[in-house]
Amino acid sequence: MLFWTFQIMNGKDFLGRMALQNGATRYCIITYGCQMNDSDSETIGAMLAARGWERVSGEAEADVVLVNTCTVRRSAEQRALGRISQLQRLKQLRPEMIICVCGCVAQQQGQELLRRAPYVDLVIGTRDLARLPQLLGEVDSTGKKIAATDSLSRPVHYEARLVRPAQLKALVTIMYGCNNFCSYCIVPYVRGGEVSRPKSEIIAEIRDRVSNGCKEVLLLGQNVNSYCNGDVDFPNLLAEVSQIEGLARIRYITSHPKDASLKLIERVAELSAVCENFHLPAQAGSNRILERMNRHYTREDYLGLVREIRSRIPRAVISTDLMVGFPEETEADFNDTMELVEQVRWDSAFMFMYTPRPGTRAEQWEDSVPMELKKKRLAQLIQRQEEISEAKNQALIGHVEEVLVEGYSKRSRKQMMGRTRGDKVVIVPGDEQLIGRIVSVRISGASAHTLFGELISGQD
Repeated sequence: MLFWTFQIMNGKDFLGRMALQNGATRYCIITYGCQMNDSDSETIGAMLAARGWERVSGEAEADVVLVNTCTVRRSAEQRALGRISQLQRLKQLRPEMIICVCGCVAQQQGQELLRRAPYVDLVIGTRDLARLPQLLGEVDSTGKKIAATDSLSRPVHYEARLVRPAQLKALVTIMYGCNNFCSYCIVPYVRGGEVSRPKSEIIAEIRDRVSNGCKEVLLLGQNVNSYCNGDVDFPNLLAEVSQIEGLARIRYITSHPKDASLKLIERVAELSAVCENFHLPAQAGSNRILERMNRHYTREDYLGLVREIRSRIPRAVISTDLMVGFPEETEADFNDTMELVEQVRWDSAFMFMYTPRPGTRAEQWEDSVPMELKKKRLAQLIQRQEEISEAKNQALIGHVEEVLVEGYSKRSRKQMMGRTRGDKVVIVPGDEQLIGRIVSVRISGASAHTLFGELISGQD
């Protein structure tokens, strides 16, 4: 089993010594990537806060800078590596500062990253985070550069509960790793195989979050549908989590379509706390491409799954991931994807071009679709999906939606932003007194990405 280990040593370890010598030692975390990386960064922050460290927003103020990286897509990897390179100048000005790189790029590149970026002090893999205090201590005491990426297949034991900051919405990791080995995906190579956390620890963590003001949790895993610990599968876990008093909403991500069961759909339909929001990455509409991607379902399987969801949960909101330009994708294959867009009519989609990822099976194949054609196909896909998204949102005008208000709108302090149960963004007039409340909103306007509404009068 995989659990995180965090030893609090009352100032006897490296982190405690620094805090005693220098006052509140300052750290900065820079995060790239998915919600899993956000969750890992939160764990790192909780580890350091438990030792008296002070979090700062800028790397120029920090004694230790941690860059949590993503390599799922080339663009994310390049952004992270670019940010790391910018730290070289700061390291020259402050050589005592420690630079640590963690996350998927760290796991993938390891010692090579230290060679390419000698100003980096520590490279720590995705399943080595529990060793962070020990490794920082070695860097601090010896001045050595360290790459720790050898624990990808090893269990890690969780021995202390971490205190996290009060949050209205919380990320809770329920499992780590992936066993699917989609031909384009680097995740199994940088996150390891699937390991599910025990139900008791997940429930305890969520209860702690709720007692600290949390109203919504997002259950995280590379493929939550394959969660299994003992006799508890993912639908069973949803049922257990839904019984936690004070928890208003439960979401989860990501669901592999091949493992989305009728039992899961029934649980979502039955459990009032579980939001009717399904993110089901289709990736492509061509059976030939899906087979090359090693996805283990056909377009017919996917369409059948969507029909089951909509027949049992008519108000379900369904989103997806779509990729264009996969090796050997023909015009006919791309047209199959466009036809699937028309048949499913997703509420929203993350759409992107294929880029080879080092170490994957697809990297061995010729990247045969020219870049200009990839761009053309992506633009066509985005345009059509945006039209569908806007039409589906426009159809909600006049409807009443339950909205959890999260904070101010980005554009005005006189407007608030919240989300529906379907995870659609809603803008409403109001002030900070609405934050954290679940309110009824009548939708009055819509764009492809945003709903606009008015509070229904008479609410407490």
